[in-house]
Amino acid sequence: MAVAALIWLVVGLTLLLLEVLGAEFDGLLAGALAGLALSLTTALLPLPAALQLLLFALLTGALLVGLQRWSQRRRERPIPLSHAADQARVISPFDADGEGRVRWQGQSWAATNLEPRQALEAGAAVMVMGREGNHLQVVPLPVPEPQP
Repeated sequence: MAVAALIWLVVGLTLLLLEVLGAEFDGLLAGALAGLALSLTTALLPLPAALQLLLFALLTGALLVGLQRWSQRRRERPIPLSHAADQARVISPFDADGEGRVRWQGQSWAATNLEPRQALEAGAAVMVMGREGNHLQVVPLPVPEPQP
Protein backbone atom coordinates (compact mmCIF):
# COMPACT_ATOMS: atom_id res chain seq x y z
CA MET A 1 0.00 0.00 0.00
CA ALA A 2 1.32 3.44 -0.90
CA VAL A 3 2.39 5.90 1.80
CA ALA A 4 -0.02 8.52 0.43
CA ALA A 5 -2.93 6.12 0.91
CA LEU A 6 -1.96 5.61 4.57
CA ILE A 7 -1.62 9.36 5.11
CA TRP A 8 -5.11 10.02 3.65
CA LEU A 9 -6.51 7.15 5.71
CA VAL A 10 -5.10 8.70 8.90
CA VAL A 11 -6.41 12.15 7.88
CA GLY A 12 -9.88 10.76 7.13
CA LEU A 13 -10.10 8.71 10.32
CA THR A 14 -8.82 11.61 12.44
CA LEU A 15 -11.45 13.99 11.01
CA LEU A 16 -14.11 11.34 11.47
CA LEU A 17 -13.07 10.83 15.11
CA LEU A 18 -13.22 14.60 15.72
CA GLU A 19 -16.72 14.66 14.20
CA VAL A 20 -17.86 11.79 16.42
CA LEU A 21 -16.41 13.49 19.51
CA GLY A 22 -18.53 16.56 18.73
CA ALA A 23 -16.02 19.12 17.45
CA GLU A 24 -17.81 22.35 16.44
CA PHE A 25 -16.94 22.63 12.75
CA ASP A 26 -19.35 21.87 9.92
CA GLY A 27 -16.76 20.66 7.40
CA LEU A 28 -15.34 17.76 9.41
CA LEU A 29 -17.65 15.07 8.06
CA ALA A 30 -17.14 16.21 4.47
CA GLY A 31 -13.36 16.33 5.00
CA ALA A 32 -13.37 12.88 6.61
CA LEU A 33 -15.30 11.36 3.71
CA ALA A 34 -13.03 13.09 1.17
CA GLY A 35 -9.93 11.84 3.01
CA LEU A 36 -11.22 8.27 3.06
CA ALA A 37 -12.12 8.47 -0.65
CA LEU A 38 -8.63 9.76 -1.45
CA SER A 39 -7.13 6.95 0.58
CA LEU A 40 -8.86 4.43 -1.67
CA THR A 41 -7.99 6.39 -4.81
CA THR A 42 -4.28 6.76 -4.00
CA ALA A 43 -4.09 3.08 -3.06
CA LEU A 44 -5.21 2.22 -6.60
CA LEU A 45 -3.64 5.08 -8.61
CA PRO A 46 -0.36 6.89 -8.00
CA LEU A 47 -1.28 10.60 -8.05
CA PRO A 48 1.02 13.61 -7.62
CA ALA A 49 0.71 15.42 -4.28
CA ALA A 50 -0.66 18.61 -5.86
CA LEU A 51 -3.44 16.65 -7.57
CA GLN A 52 -4.23 14.86 -4.31
CA LEU A 53 -4.61 18.18 -2.48
CA LEU A 54 -6.76 19.59 -5.29
CA LEU A 55 -8.99 16.49 -5.26
CA PHE A 56 -9.27 16.71 -1.47
CA ALA A 57 -10.37 20.36 -1.66
CA LEU A 58 -12.86 19.71 -4.48
CA LEU A 59 -14.32 16.60 -2.84
CA THR A 60 -14.62 18.34 0.53
CA GLY A 61 -16.39 21.32 -1.04
CA ALA A 62 -18.75 19.17 -3.09
CA LEU A 63 -19.59 16.94 -0.12
CA LEU A 64 -20.12 19.95 2.15
CA VAL A 65 -22.59 21.51 -0.29
CA GLY A 66 -24.34 18.17 -0.79
CA LEU A 67 -24.62 17.47 2.94
CA GLN A 68 -25.98 20.97 3.63
CA ARG A 69 -28.63 20.63 0.92
CA TRP A 70 -29.59 17.20 2.22
CA SER A 71 -29.90 18.39 5.83
CA GLN A 72 -31.81 21.52 4.78
CA ARG A 73 -34.36 19.40 2.89
CA ARG A 74 -34.83 17.26 5.98
CA ARG A 75 -35.40 20.34 8.19
CA GLU A 76 -37.94 21.90 5.81
CA ARG A 77 -40.48 19.11 6.15
CA PRO A 78 -43.60 20.89 7.33
CA ILE A 79 -45.33 19.56 10.40
CA PRO A 80 -49.05 20.15 10.01
CA LEU A 81 -50.48 22.18 12.86
CA SER A 82 -53.91 21.58 14.27
CA HIS A 83 -56.44 24.40 14.09
CA ALA A 84 -56.05 24.92 17.84
CA ALA A 85 -52.31 25.51 17.36
CA ASP A 86 -53.09 28.63 15.32
CA GLN A 87 -54.99 30.18 18.21
CA ALA A 88 -53.63 31.79 21.36
CA ARG A 89 -55.07 33.49 24.47
CA VAL A 90 -54.09 36.95 25.65
CA ILE A 91 -52.56 36.75 29.14
CA SER A 92 -51.67 40.43 29.55
CA PRO A 93 -53.48 43.29 27.80
CA PHE A 94 -51.81 44.83 24.77
CA ASP A 95 -50.50 48.38 25.19
CA ALA A 96 -51.02 51.33 22.82
CA ASP A 97 -48.07 50.16 20.68
CA GLY A 98 -49.80 46.83 20.11
CA GLU A 99 -47.40 44.85 22.34
CA GLY A 100 -48.56 42.24 24.84
CA ARG A 101 -48.27 38.61 25.90
CA VAL A 102 -50.19 35.54 24.80
CA ARG A 103 -50.26 31.86 25.77
CA TRP A 104 -49.61 29.74 22.68
CA GLN A 105 -48.97 25.99 22.69
CA GLY A 106 -48.73 26.06 26.49
CA GLN A 107 -46.04 28.77 26.61
CA SER A 108 -46.04 32.51 27.28
CA TRP A 109 -44.95 34.53 24.22
CA ALA A 110 -44.34 38.20 23.55
CA ALA A 111 -46.68 39.26 20.76
CA THR A 112 -47.51 42.15 18.45
CA ASN A 113 -51.10 42.93 17.51
CA LEU A 114 -51.18 43.40 13.73
CA GLU A 115 -54.42 45.37 14.17
CA PRO A 116 -53.41 47.79 16.98
CA ARG A 117 -56.64 49.84 16.69
CA GLN A 118 -58.53 46.85 18.07
CA ALA A 119 -57.91 46.46 21.81
CA LEU A 120 -56.90 43.07 23.16
CA GLU A 121 -57.78 42.37 26.78
CA ALA A 122 -56.71 39.43 28.93
CA GLY A 123 -58.58 36.26 27.99
CA ALA A 124 -59.28 37.34 24.40
CA ALA A 125 -58.70 34.78 21.66
CA VAL A 126 -56.23 35.69 18.92
CA MET A 127 -55.02 34.02 15.74
CA VAL A 128 -51.26 33.55 15.35
CA MET A 129 -50.34 34.86 11.90
CA GLY A 130 -46.56 34.57 12.06
CA ARG A 131 -43.48 34.45 14.18
CA GLU A 132 -40.22 36.39 14.19
CA GLY A 133 -37.76 34.64 16.48
CA ASN A 134 -39.50 34.45 19.85
CA HIS A 135 -42.08 37.14 19.03
CA LEU A 136 -45.52 36.21 17.67
CA GLN A 137 -47.64 38.29 15.32
CA VAL A 138 -51.34 38.02 16.14
CA VAL A 139 -54.73 39.38 15.09
CA PRO A 140 -57.93 39.37 17.15
CA LEU A 141 -60.41 36.60 16.43
CA PRO A 142 -63.89 37.85 15.70
CA VAL A 143 -66.18 37.52 18.69
CA PRO A 144 -69.23 35.45 17.74
CA GLU A 145 -72.45 37.40 18.04
CA PRO A 146 -75.00 35.94 20.44
CA GLN A 147 -77.87 34.12 18.76
CA PRO A 148 -81.35 35.48 19.59
